[in-house]
Amino acid sequence: MDEKSSPISRFVRLLHAAPRRSLLAVLLFVALAGVFGGPVAGALQTEGGFAPPDAESSRALERIEAATGLQPSAGVLVLVESPAKVADTVATLSAVNGVASADPAGPATDGSSTLVTATLRAGLDEEKIAHDVLQAFDGRGGLTVGGEAVLGLQLGEQTEKDLTRAELFAFPVLVLLSILFFGGRGAVLPLVVGVTTVLGTFLALLGVNQLYGLSIFALNLVIGLGLGLAVDYSLFLLSRYREELTRQGDGAEAVLTTMRTAGRTVVYSAATVAVALATLAVFPMGFLRSMGIAGAAVAVVAALASLIVSPALFGLWGAKLARHRRTSGEGRWYRFSHAVMRRPGVIAVATAAVMLLLAAPALRANWTPVDETIIPPSLSSRVVADTLTEHYGTDAGTPVSVAVHSDDAARVTDFAGAASALPGVAAGAEPTEPADLGAGTWQLDLLVDGDATGDQARSVVNDVRDLAADTGVDALVTGPAASFIDQQDAIAGTLPIAVTLLVALTMLVLWLMTGSVVLPVKAVLMNVLTVGVSLGSIIVVYQDGRLTGLLGYTPNGGVEPTNFLVAAALVFALSTDYGVFLLGRIKEAREEGLGEREAVASGLGRTGSIVTAAAILLAVAIGAFSTSEISFMQQIGIATAVGVLVDAFIVRSLLVPALMALLGKWNWWSPMWLRRVHDKVGLSEGRPELVLAR
Repeated sequence: MDEKSSPISRFVRLLHAAPRRSLLAVLLFVALAGVFGGPVAGALQTEGGFAPPDAESSRALERIEAATGLQPSAGVLVLVESPAKVADTVATLSAVNGVASADPAGPATDGSSTLVTATLRAGLDEEKIAHDVLQAFDGRGGLTVGGEAVLGLQLGEQTEKDLTRAELFAFPVLVLLSILFFGGRGAVLPLVVGVTTVLGTFLALLGVNQLYGLSIFALNLVIGLGLGLAVDYSLFLLSRYREELTRQGDGAEAVLTTMRTAGRTVVYSAATVAVALATLAVFPMGFLRSMGIAGAAVAVVAALASLIVSPALFGLWGAKLARHRRTSGEGRWYRFSHAVMRRPGVIAVATAAVMLLLAAPALRANWTPVDETIIPPSLSSRVVADTLTEHYGTDAGTPVSVAVHSDDAARVTDFAGAASALPGVAAGAEPTEPADLGAGTWQLDLLVDGDATGDQARSVVNDVRDLAADTGVDALVTGPAASFIDQQDAIAGTLPIAVTLLVALTMLVLWLMTGSVVLPVKAVLMNVLTVGVSLGSIIVVYQDGRLTGLLGYTPNGGVEPTNFLVAAALVFALSTDYGVFLLGRIKEAREEGLGEREAVASGLGRTGSIVTAAAILLAVAIGAFSTSEISFMQQIGIATAVGVLVDAFIVRSLLVPALMALLGKWNWWSPMWLRRVHDKVGLSEGRPELVLAR
């Protein structure tokens, strides 16, 4: 089929020929997406998602809840400053719908308060119960309400506040930078594409959420990545259209050529970003799956939005979008690339060595779980948690719970005695009595000295599980430490599969684009360096406890592993994204007949300023995460901002031209049989008339 008469070409011509109607249709879609997709935050999950749903700790909870109809541990905790108010607090809690029981749990070691705990009924909306509890105590002095249910509610509310703050920070800055980089009328393109992308993805996630419950944290990724990719794709399309304006004028042919070349690159770019982030969905944790689904969705929507909005705006303004600047590629970036390629070996080795040095801190990552320290100290659930740690000791909670299924009471009692005597269990000399929950189910609560997810608690969990295996008792262990261990095991078991998929799918997309097996391998290796540098930055800042005053977080001696994985996948995806932009122009220059080094210089000359501008804009968009008051969302924002800036200013400007100069024609090598396959299924990146003329 003639490419000019293909359905895609006809669709592009239609958008270009009727720009006002096309943009009106986009506006109508944005309005509908805003109405139906805008409220998506209220429909997403605010709790859980950091442990596998089928893990032992999760099954233990289900066993206890099935036997009792109650949650196994107190979901709401209230600190009462006056002993005279304890009875009234218990009565108020007991009256809240969803609260099964409320009881005093003893005074603080310094006598400053008394703890009242509330056990919630299983299977109900924890967030609704927490909201009702907070309302019941609203306006009462001398009381502080916390606990897991309240933490989940406040975490969701804080996330929505952070989204608003990020938008207020990022959007004005992006507008100003877009005017600077795009020009007056050109700045409209990324803004329209950005709004369409974010709201369109919200609408898509609302639909996904009906089938699979998504985490509210996915919205941070949608806004940051959606605005960033909208800027990237718009900038690349607009810069190419401006080149074609000088060659072909402002007719439909300039738009068609832009969409065949830069538009095709956008498709490849979106594919690499989508497949990289989609690999997060391989992990069983809801948080990672949500981020993977949201990331893949936003990449696809961003590509569709840019490929639909751009032809319409090009048709509306045409030559008014032109900027009278040199587009031959023989500018600063062209000369810089030739300077790099004069000593490619030295520059490649030196650059790689510096990046390895900066990436080294990532190797000493210390994993810590999600706990109350991730939220601001001003929130009541954080105040309660800090007070329990400081003034209540081991009496504040039962971090290790065991759900035993057996009809032999004596055997359960023997098991409880052995478990109570394990090292690390508080008051081990006195065996803990198991509670008979009925239907052959027993609950054993073991108090552990130290942090609820610390080394000692985790050691107790492992020892209890070993004891159950050795004695043949059907015992399932749960609690914060057990959930954290299950999370680590799930990550370790799934990581090889996820990494294999990430590398294989990325290399497949890059092979389809280039026809080479060398360039995809090289791209993956460079991406790993960039990921290492970005992850090293959050280890140096967050694990080592630096910049706490500036960023407003509480250091806990480590980083949360699932957010570490999200940052790694995101940086890997965006590094490939920029690599696609550059490789597309280098490949096109080769198809035009330029030599190897000249093609590299021409490609970098034409994309260098574009990639660096896009990196700055994307760093602002996704770096807005750093304004979040939830520390692990800050980490994702800072790691990604560092990654894209390093990739644009170091990898694409130094490492890529140096390595391509060293390899020469070997950059494009592929086995003959594989090249024949590519000739059938691969797509050319160059202008069609030049490819056909070869």
